Amino acid sequence: MANITIRNLDDSVKERLRVRAAMHGRSMEEEARLILRNAVDGMSGRRFWEKSRALFSKDSGVELDVPARDQDRPVPNLHE
Repeated sequence: MANITIRNLDDSVKERLRVRAAMHGRSMEEEARLILRNAVDGMSGRRFWEKSRALFSKDSGVELDVPARDQDRPVPNLHE
């Protein structure tokens, strides 16, 4: 496992990290690890599913008229 040192961290950021960690029942180090992991891994799994459901839920979509397709298109003549 690697180690990282973060210098010149604003006191307000450290305090918010401490509060966030306490709210989740974790140490500040564990909270920082999770934040960094989520930041570099991108969105996947359950978070991705929840976000996509919120973006494309019935209330946020639009209704589109689908044109009728009564017949197939003619086959193109490639010898012309």
